[in-house]
Amino acid sequence: MKNLLILLTIVTFITVGSVNAQTYSIIGDAEADERALYTMTKQMSQFMSRFNYEEDQYGKKIHPDSSDYRDRDKRKTVLPLLFDMENQRTNGSLRDFFIEDLTQDDSNYFEFLGGEWYSEVSATFKWKGKTVDISMIFAIEKENLGSKWVLTNVFFSEFNKLFPKGDIAEQQKHFLHPMSHELDFMNIYKIFKTPECIEYYASESYSTDYLSIFFYEIKQGNLVFEKINGEKFHVFQIDNWYFEVSWFNRSGYNTGWLISNLIYLKDEEKKELIKYYQPNISK
Repeated sequence: MKNLLILLTIVTFITVGSVNAQTYSIIGDAEADERALYTMTKQMSQFMSRFNYEEDQYGKKIHPDSSDYRDRDKRKTVLPLLFDMENQRTNGSLRDFFIEDLTQDDSNYFEFLGGEWYSEVSATFKWKGKTVDISMIFAIEKENLGSKWVLTNVFFSEFNKLFPKGDIAEQQKHFLHPMSHELDFMNIYKIFKTPECIEYYASESYSTDYLSIFFYEIKQGNLVFEKINGEKFHVFQIDNWYFEVSWFNRSGYNTGWLISNLIYLKDEEKKELIKYYQPNISK
């Protein structure tokens, strides 16, 4: 009888210990999941707040009157967490140089209405009966007391094929003689003889307006929207820098909206690159 009691005690101890260990494991997993949820940069507005250190890495908002608000030293500790740590380009000396440069003074912040940042939305369309992918570029535009997203450009390979960049020698073959007007432009047939080169007869200042072509194809019913495939952001606001923000859906703490590309870029180079996202920005 005594042996039986000892055996029952041991079994009970093992069972209770096993249950307790399992309970602690579940609690630990839940706490880890909760921490991961708080540290995940879930929205782009949250990315901006953390980038500027208006919110800490755990999602706690910092009051503008607080001494911690946009604090440089604390900002330095949070900024590395906003980079894709699995990407060599965004997890090394270039990132460290960027953070050091960014926190030198109080002028480099990411502002919603600060301009020079763009959303790239990749989507699937039906174009003349076949499935195609098109990237649409959007920018924030102020309107009255508010703001709105507006289309500024599109990237579609089929449009690019219509306007290939021929070499200079080929372009110079296509012109109308300066005395053509004296002959009632009888040589105008040349323009239409080679329709694939028709843009070579335009002014040197001419540039292809892909957005207007996009609108035209939509209106004609040739392009039909089907679904969105993804989104990323291109940011040019920071002096001498460009970075890209992408969504990462994975386990762990390095998830959500993170910097996926980083380039040191002089302002003159930046102006040229911005033209791809907003061609009419100087107009």
